[in-house]
Amino acid sequence: MTNPHGLSLQAIRPCLEGAIPAIMATCDADGTPNVAYISQAVYVDEAHVALSFQFFNKTRQNILCNPRAALLVLDPRTAAFYRLHLYYERTEDHGPVFESMRAQLAGIASHAGMAGVFELKGSDIHRVERIEAVSGDTLPPPPQSPGLLHALRLGSERMSRCMGLDDLLACTLATLRDPLDIAHAMVLMLDATAEQLYTVASHGYATSGVGSEIRLGQGVIGVAAQERTPVRISHVTNAARYSHAIRHSLDTHGDAGAAMQRGLDIPYPGLPEPHSQIAVPLVSAGRLLGVLFAESPEDMRFGFEEEDLLVALAGHLAAAIDLLQAAPDAPAEPPPAAAQPPAPHGAALRVRHFAANDSVFINDDYLIKGVAGAIFCKLLRDHLASGRVDFSNRELRLDPALKLPDVADNLEARLLLLQRRLLENSPHIRIEKTGRGRFRLHLQRPVVLDATR
Repeated sequence: MTNPHGLSLQAIRPCLEGAIPAIMATCDADGTPNVAYISQAVYVDEAHVALSFQFFNKTRQNILCNPRAALLVLDPRTAAFYRLHLYYERTEDHGPVFESMRAQLAGIASHAGMAGVFELKGSDIHRVERIEAVSGDTLPPPPQSPGLLHALRLGSERMSRCMGLDDLLACTLATLRDPLDIAHAMVLMLDATAEQLYTVASHGYATSGVGSEIRLGQGVIGVAAQERTPVRISHVTNAARYSHAIRHSLDTHGDAGAAMQRGLDIPYPGLPEPHSQIAVPLVSAGRLLGVLFAESPEDMRFGFEEEDLLVALAGHLAAAIDLLQAAPDAPAEPPPAAAQPPAPHGAALRVRHFAANDSVFINDDYLIKGVAGAIFCKLLRDHLASGRVDFSNRELRLDPALKLPDVADNLEARLLLLQRRLLENSPHIRIEKTGRGRFRLHLQRPVVLDATR
């Protein structure tokens, strides 16, 4: 969409990032004008924008009887105003545009503790007939960002050389950190049975948060996973901060049982006051595998170009994870020879396993739960029964007691999660990879396993 002045929607796309609400002017059938703020005005293509339809208000009534409208938008970088002359074409209540807008709105609402309050009823698609630059003083445009395409190439090359999930996740986060200067990011994998995501890798936080969980539909990350669409928030409003403070107050003064349950959870590592967030689903062959997430204390840190790059990077990551999961387990061969480790010595570690949710505690400190907890206890039981220390992915997959799903069991991710939780919380027990599909259990202190049904 261009006009005689050379303006195009692509050229003014930063105005449609949601940092500053747009102002819409409509008229009723008699020509009486009405002006209102619009929650969302987003780029669809070079000829169309989509505006959020949330309430059946005067603006909505006017547009249904008079399809012409004007939209005033502001470039947050230069303070330049533009007037878009619109013609209403249709309202979409499904499809990619609607789902993306609904996910972003739900992500903002959930992040602010207001889930279910702000519901998107539809995406009003308007044709842009003309774009006018509004005269006035402006700021000089900011310098162009470095080449994102080259950063994507570097990340793709790094990831293509990875032979295991650990290396793959490290390369992904390194790509975000080094060429892209994204200081806070994490990768979460899906536990489809529990309908939640768990953190397997992160960088930039005071604690790794490995093992922390987020429900589908919870916050920016959970909404991106549930809707399978990127969710990007470029700013935090005063209303969001206020709602966050109220929610924190409710959590602090809530019932003791809920507080105790939260105390058993692994703390989520996110920034205390993020100003920009982006969550991109990891999807391969139509299946959701997890989420790639980044955030920043700066407003408007992630634009549409960064979103495009992260979507491409997430696609590469998801395909690589899928490929690693599909790789056949190593054939049954004798484990590689290793020097005889020293016998465990010192005070015994008490490991308690609760079968109800496979939660595991070491000396009363919470370690992990779920499938990773069940795997850990299997390793300890076999070691205590026979003294064995070498294990394989194949035998774990064949063990019915672990109840791994038949498809996409994420076994490598669960083993990596267990390995990192032990490294961070129990230095006297560790798991070491010894080859493709093989690993070894190392115990530096005796272990007493206490299983509770």
